[in-house]
Amino acid sequence: MNYLEVEHLQKHFGEVQVLKDISFSVKPGEVLSIIGPSGSGKSTLLRCCTFLETLSSGKISYMGQEAVQAKDGKRPVYAPKAEFRKIQHYFGLVFQNFNLFPHYSVLRNITEAPRLILKKSRTEAEKTAMELLKKVGLADKAKAYPCELSGGQQQRVAIVRALAMSPSILFFDEPTSALDPELTGEILEVIRLLAEDHMTMVIVTHEMSFARAISNRIIFMADGYIVEEGTPEQIFERPAQERTRQFLAHYQ
Repeated sequence: MNYLEVEHLQKHFGEVQVLKDISFSVKPGEVLSIIGPSGSGKSTLLRCCTFLETLSSGKISYMGQEAVQAKDGKRPVYAPKAEFRKIQHYFGLVFQNFNLFPHYSVLRNITEAPRLILKKSRTEAEKTAMELLKKVGLADKAKAYPCELSGGQQQRVAIVRALAMSPSILFFDEPTSALDPELTGEILEVIRLLAEDHMTMVIVTHEMSFARAISNRIIFMADGYIVEEGTPEQIFERPAQERTRQFLAHYQ
């Protein structure tokens, strides 16, 4: 069973069509990277998959459960409320700009959702949080506040916060774009460790060498379409489409 199925997804903003008939799936344990030029629709696709944007047409399913379906010009139809809430727990999302609560400590940033949404006890939530913080090298920062952390540390906390909800699939939207180059490496290393643990991930990234090294599969998007899809070897060494070759030429 695929963890995620996206079928014939379209997204319009007024008269502008940003996503044009997008279909793909994600298997358990797979790392899928989505690459492409700015404005190709990558981040909008992630926002549709995580229900931050409504789709104009198409269908999204998680774990074989239909989450939302939209037919041209009609309002999207979502799964019944209890089922939809359950589906929302299947995934986590790590944003470009961390989105931590500035007035909460690192520990509270991580434990708030597990306690409120998953109804975990404070002890259980904090135990999980500390185990995850240790894993990313930030156990000593549990009592710190976001303003006391570097950008790389804030992004690691954001990743831990997503992991604390025990998602089946984790989405990353340009996780290093807000970081200085020297901080980028520490985030890519955390994602690499997650891949080694067989975490299912969908990563929108402009880090080509990283996408090539970590991914099982690559999707190249341009102008709202999936232009090409394949293994890293196929996409980077033997791209079939001229548009893909043009894009990758900038990274040679």
